[in-house]
Amino acid sequence: MGRRRFVTAAALSAAGLAAGGAGPARAAEAPEVTWRLTSSFPKSLDLLYGGAELFARQVGDITGGRFRIDVFPPGDIVPGLQALDAVQAGTVDACQTQLDYAYGKDPAFAIPTAFPFGMNAREQAAYALDGGGNDLTNALLADYGAIGYPAGNTGAQMGGFFRREIKTAGDLAGLRIRAGGLAGRVLQKLGAVPEQTARSEIVAALQGGTLDGVTWVGPYDDAKIDDTGKLQKAAPFYYYPGWWRGGSMIHVAFNKARHDALPEAFRAALRTAALSTHLQVQASYDAANPAALKRLVIAGAELRAFPQDLLEAAFKAAGDVYREISDVNPRFKSMLDAAMAFRADQYLWWQVSEYTFDNFMIRQRARG
Repeated sequence: MGRRRFVTAAALSAAGLAAGGAGPARAAEAPEVTWRLTSSFPKSLDLLYGGAELFARQVGDITGGRFRIDVFPPGDIVPGLQALDAVQAGTVDACQTQLDYAYGKDPAFAIPTAFPFGMNAREQAAYALDGGGNDLTNALLADYGAIGYPAGNTGAQMGGFFRREIKTAGDLAGLRIRAGGLAGRVLQKLGAVPEQTARSEIVAALQGGTLDGVTWVGPYDDAKIDDTGKLQKAAPFYYYPGWWRGGSMIHVAFNKARHDALPEAFRAALRTAALSTHLQVQASYDAANPAALKRLVIAGAELRAFPQDLLEAAFKAAGDVYREISDVNPRFKSMLDAAMAFRADQYLWWQVSEYTFDNFMIRQRARG
């Protein structure tokens, strides 16, 4: 489907099923379908897992209950990191995930989710829905027997909790930081040691000194790592911005053969529900993060901005990583180049509009 028809075609087709020319007769003629969807996110991350439940509920509502999607948390069918594998194998019909969980299969999967110094959430949505980004994503997913759509965004993420202050880029040398994918490669170039640590082990690792820093999400989800205050005591310095995720897009992905076998009205219901879920999840994070940030600070988190020289060094290191991967991965290069070109044009506009407005309003707030 052409990128500019994504929203209108989905909405019109779904509306046709629910209340269009054939009306109840058309709905009655539609088959009854039940799918299984596995989420990569635990129920404790309620805005993310709740997005999967919202998506399934809306598909059912749009189709008059004739297309039912049962949602399962990670571990019930497959582990969270194997969600896309399960879709490809046909173990489940659908998944809700971050596509960069498949980074090990192909680094190109990072592009539609987030990449260091990439785009913010608004720009990501514009690129995916109206800039050709989702077409490129689906070309990649097709190699794994899948097709998908954006279905949420956490917004810009935080830089994480650290045991000690970071005053210069050189202070990263030797630090063991929970990070993976492209962010891990960039941090490694800056002298840090990327680590993979389960959420349940984060606080103990920080307390014991086997971990020096941890990247997670943003205030609302970061507060869920630990609600006893131990996290802030072990790693009190809470850094921003999360330059590796200016936005972090969530996707729903479907087994392509099963998706293509659905009636068009059901496929339209999937697209419409994904778009609606995307808007709601992003809005929920925007609404929840301010109060969560206040709670973290009250509990002992000390806000710190990453120093400018670190951001400059990380930006340069990210460029080096991109060139290294692009030299051996043509798909990564083509997807990155397209995203970068869109980003460059976006900032022509943002520096005139959004940035100047937001910057002025932030200064006014600071004046009281």
